[in-house]
Amino acid sequence: MFGSHDANIRALEAALGVTVSVTDTGVSISGDEHDCIVAGRVLKELYDLVGGGLTLQPEDVPRAVEALSKNGKARLKDLFLSPVVVTGGRSQILPKTVNQRAYVDAIRAHDIVFAIGPAGTGKTYLAMAMACAELFANRYERIILTRPAVEAGEKLGFLPGDLAEKVNPYLRPLYDALYDLAGVDKVAQMIERETVEVAPLAFMRGRTLSRAVIILDEAQNTTREQMKMLLTRMGYDSKIIVTGDITQVDLPSGQVSGLRDARDVLAGIAGIAFIHFDESDVVRHPLIKSIIGAYDRTGTRS
Repeated sequence: MFGSHDANIRALEAALGVTVSVTDTGVSISGDEHDCIVAGRVLKELYDLVGGGLTLQPEDVPRAVEALSKNGKARLKDLFLSPVVVTGGRSQILPKTVNQRAYVDAIRAHDIVFAIGPAGTGKTYLAMAMACAELFANRYERIILTRPAVEAGEKLGFLPGDLAEKVNPYLRPLYDALYDLAGVDKVAQMIERETVEVAPLAFMRGRTLSRAVIILDEAQNTTREQMKMLLTRMGYDSKIIVTGDITQVDLPSGQVSGLRDARDVLAGIAGIAFIHFDESDVVRHPLIKSIIGAYDRTGTRS
């Protein structure tokens, strides 16, 4: 429960500014009254989870604090014990924040889901995990992964090779997530059988995509017309997940981002969900959260 060298308790103290001490009668918490109440809830709920077999890591503690601080009715059991089950390289993926939990629930409940937020919040990875879980459960027949091939300060035409070789670097992050989730050999088989298709967004024009989970990544770099084109490719028994960060638009100056436009145009339509992530949802290196916050405070594009 406390972790090696009390690392989990130190993480709780750092997150809330409280002091936790072990006494003859149990655990004593001192500090601001509200923070002590939150710390007590975190300890009690994590204690129950550890007793049920959860292996607690120090990075889980700040996430537990964030969850209970934001929502007094939240339960850590819902956050830590509702995994996305994937048959492959990694059997279970656990949402690590309240927004990630809401994202997974939205994907299960809606046919179109938009995930908007900064890098490192799990938007693409969780979408891929859900797509793989749905495919392996035979609820869909294929996965289609796509990205716009937009030049971000480097000219695509000067890259060596044919068209496929030129666009492959843009699609590499999608392959990497797939390999981690399902394993290299299984992914190779799925691509060979066309169960999984990874292609630039331009290749989607004119198609009808049925019985598939379609993931549009880096959607902030689509135009309004491209976003409309992708969304209207949706066929029967399909699901579309759109991910992007509207602070990192690489479109030419003056061109409207299709993701920003869709957020305004499609808001309120039944069957479409929007999940917004922020720096508190970053689950990569702790410095990334600080970097994102610094850029946001200065108003500089990250």
